[in-house]
Amino acid sequence: MLNNTHIRKAATYLADKSQCIVIIMHTNPDGDAVGSSLGLYGYLLDEGWRNVHVIAPEAYASFLHWMPRHESVIIADQHKDLSHSLIRDAALIFCLDFNGFSRSGDLEKTLLESGAAKIMVDHHPQPEDGFDLVFSETAASSTAELIYEFIAALGDEDRLSLQVAQCLYAGIITDTGSFSYGCNNPRTYQIVARLIEKGVDGAYIHRLIYSTYTLDRMRLLGYCLSEKLKVLEDAQAAYISLSQEELQHFNHQEGDTEGVVNYAMAIKNIHLAALFTEKDDHVKASFRSAGDVDVNKLARAHYAGGGHKNAAGGKSFQSLRDTEQAFIALINNKEKRTKEL
Repeated sequence: MLNNTHIRKAATYLADKSQCIVIIMHTNPDGDAVGSSLGLYGYLLDEGWRNVHVIAPEAYASFLHWMPRHESVIIADQHKDLSHSLIRDAALIFCLDFNGFSRSGDLEKTLLESGAAKIMVDHHPQPEDGFDLVFSETAASSTAELIYEFIAALGDEDRLSLQVAQCLYAGIITDTGSFSYGCNNPRTYQIVARLIEKGVDGAYIHRLIYSTYTLDRMRLLGYCLSEKLKVLEDAQAAYISLSQEELQHFNHQEGDTEGVVNYAMAIKNIHLAALFTEKDDHVKASFRSAGDVDVNKLARAHYAGGGHKNAAGGKSFQSLRDTEQAFIALINNKEKRTKEL
């Protein structure tokens, strides 16, 4: 349950329904970032707020485009002037699914300079300072779950629309791998049951997210597993690295590598998996782990990132080859691996 004092303060921030409200996701938005943001956005519109805007720093995967009101999301790197202008004009800003301003990418400077009240809703560990109001709960499965709790605490649980419920359900299932991790809490399933009571068709949404592979994406996955998967047996680790040339060969679209790292984790006795994908100015790193292996610490210490204990990500500003070699050296160094993970 959310802190009642904080809820009363949030209600005060929301008292003026004419004010400009901006909802911001993190860079490389995933299903939870999009689902929680569109869920909150839909709720605010349904309840009478009209000057509300959702901003994503970058484009997100096409398999999330089915979500209600997706077409209203402003992609900041495609609409820079508008995005920064809205942040400067906002009276209230919600920062969803991230707990440090740097995770807003190129919006960070404008966000920090904004005089708006800033409310953070997130479930990642080690939240940073600088927010006016913080709803941070690492035990929650997802930020979408926390947005449900936020709406319920405001007294509007029974007024939740099907469209909002669909977005929140999508956020929960994507951040738990369809309830396979990060969801060992009865409250998560109680909330999911409430969303289904609202009319959510879980099987249908699962198909929209997980069963819409293009032929190119399926072939890219096959290539990753047959040609690019490397196993470091002594370290009980596995990794995949993809160059821009390889991605282009398979007509890569945003989101095509989503979930690939999980296949490396599916190998028996593998406790740590990584996926490195080459971008224009950096290498994106995605990590998964099992048990006590803490990839949040790994991402924070070496990849300017973070996340959860068993799922995290970040960036390397070395070449793809150097990133790969540095990872191998780190993971094969038993003393350092034991200390840092």
